[in-house]
Amino acid sequence: MESKAMRLHSPKWKTHKVSEVFQLPEEFVVRVAGWVHAVRDLGGIAFLLLRDSDGLVQVVASKSELGDESFNKFKDLRPETVVSIEGRVKKSPKAPGGVEVRAHAIEVLNEASVPPHLEPASRSKLTLDERLNNRVVDLRKPRNIAIFKFQSALLKYIREFLNENGFVEVFTPKLIATATEGGAALFPIAYFDMEAFLAQSPQLYKEQLSSVFERVYEIGPLFRAEESQTDRHVSEYVGVDVEVAFATYEEVMELLEELLVYSASKAFEELEGELKRAELSCLKLERPFPRITYDEALSILAKSGVRIEWGEDLSTEAERKLGEVFKGPYFIVDWPTRTKPFYIMPKPENPEVSLSFDLMIGRIEVASGGQRIHDKDLLISRLKSSGLEPESFKHHLKCFEWGMPPHSGWGLGLARLVMVLLGLSDIREAILYPRDRWRLVP
Repeated sequence: MESKAMRLHSPKWKTHKVSEVFQLPEEFVVRVAGWVHAVRDLGGIAFLLLRDSDGLVQVVASKSELGDESFNKFKDLRPETVVSIEGRVKKSPKAPGGVEVRAHAIEVLNEASVPPHLEPASRSKLTLDERLNNRVVDLRKPRNIAIFKFQSALLKYIREFLNENGFVEVFTPKLIATATEGGAALFPIAYFDMEAFLAQSPQLYKEQLSSVFERVYEIGPLFRAEESQTDRHVSEYVGVDVEVAFATYEEVMELLEELLVYSASKAFEELEGELKRAELSCLKLERPFPRITYDEALSILAKSGVRIEWGEDLSTEAERKLGEVFKGPYFIVDWPTRTKPFYIMPKPENPEVSLSFDLMIGRIEVASGGQRIHDKDLLISRLKSSGLEPESFKHHLKCFEWGMPPHSGWGLGLARLVMVLLGLSDIREAILYPRDRWRLVP
């Protein structure tokens, strides 16, 4: 295998990425390839903005250098046509980035026909549904490319942080026989002659695996059949799940803080220039994150005129009000036990309250977690009080007879995190092909 800088492009079509052109010396002969972003015809000379996944570069062609046939082909290129262009690098103060390529050969690799209002260079205001219905061409906009490069970098540094802290990456089944957290938010599917469900969480599996590897994490797709149609709910999303043996809920909260500060700052550092060119900024996260109890949250809300009965979950209005008080990340801890899943540990001194937390960033919940029950009898009691049948969880309950350590963990929604870090208006902007109550294509 070649070094990190191994080139995967064939020099037949592409010798350099667009971003590399700006570091090349004048008169360097380069071949660039990508998509036609825009063309301006000024008679005997034409300007083309060429776009690849790294950015935009100006390409200049003259009739005198290309000849009539090639020049006419150049100036008549339609947006999104795929081309390979050979030329010399020239410094040009008027060109974007101060550099351009003077073309002396062009090859059309595939012609395109994109409606003008859908072109990435278009200034047309499209609805989110229009964008999602034409997702691939929408994703070619530099802003969207920057969003998903940031997401990729964020994942890279999340993995780096966890790997360096002794975690083992695991992969748990996404076809399951029993509801992970109870409730009806499950997608049933036909599984041979049995009924199965798409996993809504790796929770039970990661708890079991914490009794093997102690520190585990999983990054993978999750499915929730919720009817909610909001700017922060989807039916399929990527979760980042962590479980740690011999850890309290306070300790995994600290782990979550450290992970987010590290991964967000590193991802922004890596992509700062591209994000700025796309007019995106990254929310700066600083430790420690404020912590308030559920009771304190209710008190803050009551002073703002929003009343929540003790034991109820927070409404959208309540989350919005708290987001006005806390602009950045903050934890809400010690939730009523009845608002949390059956596996969350009640406080020994006050079982009505649980050892649990939600991480909010502004008005958006991005993660939740807590200390888990590791005693089998207590877990069976909580299953029953949650209206669940212990027999349905017999394979999970067996593990608690085989030496289950105290353990804590959390689950983080990747798209929600990207949404709040980059200030996006809808979670669907942070998912390549979103799936929600009304969308199953493309």
